Amino acid sequence: MGRFCIVPESPNRQIVLRRRPTGLVAPGDTELITGPAPEPAEGEALVRTTYVGLDAAVRTWLNDQQGYLPPVQLGEVVRAAGIGEVIASRCAAFEVGDVITTLTGFQEYVLVRDDVFSTPIPGKGAVDQRAVMSVYGPTGATAYMGMMDIGRPQPGETVVVSAAAGATGSVAGQIAKIAGARVVGIAGGPEKCRAVVEDFGFDACIDYKHDDLNAALKEHCPRRVNVYFDNVGGPILDAVLGRLATKARVVLCGVISSYLSGEHPGPANYVNLLSKTALMQGFNALDDWGRFEEAYAALRRWEAEGRIRHRETVFEGIESCVDALNGLFTGPNIGKMLVKLSEPASA
Repeated sequence: MGRFCIVPESPNRQIVLRRRPTGLVAPGDTELITGPAPEPAEGEALVRTTYVGLDAAVRTWLNDQQGYLPPVQLGEVVRAAGIGEVIASRCAAFEVGDVITTLTGFQEYVLVRDDVFSTPIPGKGAVDQRAVMSVYGPTGATAYMGMMDIGRPQPGETVVVSAAAGATGSVAGQIAKIAGARVVGIAGGPEKCRAVVEDFGFDACIDYKHDDLNAALKEHCPRRVNVYFDNVGGPILDAVLGRLATKARVVLCGVISSYLSGEHPGPANYVNLLSKTALMQGFNALDDWGRFEEAYAALRRWEAEGRIRHRETVFEGIESCVDALNGLFTGPNIGKMLVKLSEPASA
């Protein structure tokens, strides 16, 4: 039985969904409410959220459509992955002081059970929680599995990664570099492109907001594209499909370009998959939950060797969660987008 302690009389601030957004999340779509922190029942633990992680999928869960998880219902806390510390436990799997990744949602306290969504991190207060959210959580596992299982980059090949300054893209590109590939990123704006090359070690980066994308792909990928790790869909996917090499592999990880509109036009250049005998495959890392430790072990080794680097963009306070979510689509983030809700015990 995990240790139990009395839950402090703390308010639990939460952001709940009030109406379905159209485009960016607008005032009135959500509401910040305050109630008491819940007390754990038998088999539960109470976690104080330290960081909420923002991914584009959070926005899709606010739409009334089915995905790999059901949509957030009106009146429910906005769903998001996060990390926090156990402050009270009536669950054998968790002790007070444990650091746990789970679906915290936009709230300061959350109840967890011993299930697939809640994972304790070794080290208790010594855990680098920002690194966990950037690399040693679902974000890193997604980059690892998509690149290693579907992309399979080989030495000397050319790999292109869209949303290359983001959390998943930046890690995926570094994995391709470790495999010996030439890696070209696609990102929006000079600051992001500079980070892709200088911080994450890509060989080049195309600024899709200012460059002629087709011309830049021809310049930076003279032998065409062997692997494309796609996070955005839309016109960028279409452009890269037009530059594929024979036997290319296209990894479909996300469709951020159309998450706000909900419309997903098909790429005109899909015929190149036939003419180049190429593969295009979607995936969901949650289907391979049992392999997450394999991914984390590789990522830890590479970071220790100085071959994987990570950055975070951090907002402060629960009031900024919606702004941080919208920021994924308006452009301020480099690396993982986080919202800090409380001070980690190790700080």
